Amino acid sequence: MVDQKPVDRAAIAADLERARVALHELVDGASASDLARRSNGTRWTNEQLLFHMVFGYMVVVRLRVLVRVFSRLPKRASRLFARTLDAATPVFDEVNYRGSCLAARVFDHRRMGRKCDRVIATLELNLANESEAALRRGMHFPIRWDPFFADFMTLEQVYRYPGRHFDFHRSQLTLD
Repeated sequence: MVDQKPVDRAAIAADLERARVALHELVDGASASDLARRSNGTRWTNEQLLFHMVFGYMVVVRLRVLVRVFSRLPKRASRLFARTLDAATPVFDEVNYRGSCLAARVFDHRRMGRKCDRVIATLELNLANESEAALRRGMHFPIRWDPFFADFMTLEQVYRYPGRHFDFHRSQLTLD
């Protein structure tokens, strides 16, 4: 059996914290006109895109459950699930867009920082309590849904995913 290095939980936790702090800086430093301005390369306003960036962390809370379930099934089960989701990509894209538009009305600039704090605190707690074996288990993902989804991802990679998603969208913000 090949020895594997332990998962670098500290690096993952530091990345979660980095994004949490950055989100607060972005939101707190934005004016009303900044938030209402269109982002670069998306149909969202900056405020909607900021919520979508937080949503990437919210998704991981749910993906943990899917990885836990599908990683215990034959790999073909998650492969079929991922292919089915890939086939529904046009519907997903529209729901993803409209969902962030609507959710940003509830979790607007006054509330999204607190939501981000709660979600990241949950992820940090969950990460600390995951076994090494759990972090190494994985499943297939719908690669057409997100450029940062790989065909097969471990739970460790799922914990790392929202930071990449956050950084990508951060470059699309048009905040002064």
